[in-house]
Amino acid sequence: MKVLITGGAGFIGSHTAHALVDRGHEVRVLDALRPPVHTGQKFPGHLLDRGVECVLGDVRNRDAWEKALDGVDAVYHLAAYQDYLTDFSTFFATNTVSTALLYEVLVARGQTLSRVVVASSQAVYGEGTYRCPACPQADVLRPGPRSRDRLDRGLWDLPCPSCGTALEPEWTDESQTRPHNSYALSKYGEEAAALMLGERYGIPTVALRYSIVQGARQSFRNAYSGILRIFAQRVLNGAAPLAYEDGHQVRDYISVHDVTRANLLVLADDRAVGQAFNVGGGRRVSIREYADLVVRAAGAEMEPWISGSYRVGDTRHVLSSNAALERLGWRPRVGLPAVVDEYLSWAVAQPDFKDFTTEADDQMYALGALRRTR
Repeated sequence: MKVLITGGAGFIGSHTAHALVDRGHEVRVLDALRPPVHTGQKFPGHLLDRGVECVLGDVRNRDAWEKALDGVDAVYHLAAYQDYLTDFSTFFATNTVSTALLYEVLVARGQTLSRVVVASSQAVYGEGTYRCPACPQADVLRPGPRSRDRLDRGLWDLPCPSCGTALEPEWTDESQTRPHNSYALSKYGEEAAALMLGERYGIPTVALRYSIVQGARQSFRNAYSGILRIFAQRVLNGAAPLAYEDGHQVRDYISVHDVTRANLLVLADDRAVGQAFNVGGGRRVSIREYADLVVRAAGAEMEPWISGSYRVGDTRHVLSSNAALERLGWRPRVGLPAVVDEYLSWAVAQPDFKDFTTEADDQMYALGALRRTR
């Protein structure tokens, strides 16, 4: 097939492009090469060297879609705006409106595709699913966002509404969503629009809710790209890994290679059409555990720096259940130690690798996206 990947010069997009080329597909990439992820208007050599057709254009622009869609059989819409900054309209314009524009153009042209795959996010769950360890007969809870007052006082855990005990996270399936920041809401809007328009107009569509994706080619500058970037930049420059809150937050981090395999699976498997799937790492990992892993992999000896600060709109814990996608034959294969080793080896070989964490934190503090406790 001829496959279009929006955001294809980025992290997940470029890995997906390589995998498609390896399987004999023809690949076109549409990317605006915008900062902070990109630093110029040149497409990376690893795409050009593989024969990928690279088109400079913005998914918010109808003309860009018109040109990029010519002759294609399938689309991965991976272009996204991701950050903890306060330019709220940019999230919706880039993530949600661009998706509506994709279907608008397809319907206007009468263009038939075998598949559209849109990149959603674990963030659509907000705090996800919890249980109270002191109320064993209690139902599963889906709490809302933590209050600003509790966060400002450094009270990180969500209390049980019945007894006040700290709630513990459970694995969250696809059945309910509760987005509570701009990025999460824009991603939920994206997948909802895609699945509804795809069904209505006969365009086979799948949404994938990625957990926190890790691996080589992840931007050094994007504040959202998170934990491995932050830890690697600091540790490899002799500074302690920086953790927000108390470092006991739990997530399920996933390798970009496992995400790429999920992307390819739903391109070919018609059972996936019309559904949203979690794509998670399948392992519970705390921030402190991750910090220790990066320190060991780098051959360093240091304890993480627990800042006590918090990111506005962040979740305490969230874990995605992979049960639905596993029924289609997929499961995560790459362990977190292998992810860290690959990333560190890649990062130190990049000419622009340095510690951007102080610069990123200063910007987030100035905009109120990162706050200190009282």
